Amino acid sequence: MYTKIAGLSTAAILTATTALASTDATATTDLNLRSLPDVRGEIVDVIPAEAMVQVNECTTDASWCKVNYEGTEGWAYSPYLTASLDSQPVVIYDNVDKIAVETVEVNEGDREKAAAIGGLTAGALAMSVIGGPVAVAGTAALGGALAAATVPEKTVTYVTSNPTPTVYVNGEVAVGAGIPQEVELVTVPDSDYRYVYLNGNPVLVDQDRTIVQVVR
Repeated sequence: MYTKIAGLSTAAILTATTALASTDATATTDLNLRSLPDVRGEIVDVIPAEAMVQVNECTTDASWCKVNYEGTEGWAYSPYLTASLDSQPVVIYDNVDKIAVETVEVNEGDREKAAAIGGLTAGALAMSVIGGPVAVAGTAALGGALAAATVPEKTVTYVTSNPTPTVYVNGEVAVGAGIPQEVELVTVPDSDYRYVYLNGNPVLVDQDRTIVQVVR
């Protein structure tokens, strides 16, 4: 189900720019833990909603953080991570410069190499999920973890039994995020839901093109 990207060392594509401390953070939704700071990176684990991780460093554009979740290290999409700042939960994406976390540069040439390994082009990431990066995560930071809809099991089974080519867009898959209009959705027979394989996961979408469940 997951798109594999092999033969690339994350250590080889990063150069530290600062040397600061790590910090604890909480996932606001079930969140993929990836081998690379890129939606095309292999999914090595899933961080459950409200689970705690240790953030060791973040990319200088603040979009990805290298974290440790129960002994497994990988990259998580920072808009879905919150940390404590002045005793208040804040989205890491908006506050990397205020949180004592090391920042690193990502070598774009090696990122494109990862895209080539995955059979992709740079244009595959031109679109972005809607509302995911800050709107969804910011709401979750104030109101608790995002909850998936109760989708009938037969609908989920149909989606997993009828895979489609994976579409990649900027922004991690998460319940509550919107699907760009340019992304073609597939109708599930006898159902109000549609679906698409997005960033390595099948996702079920409602009539408003909002993700209601990520199938993992």
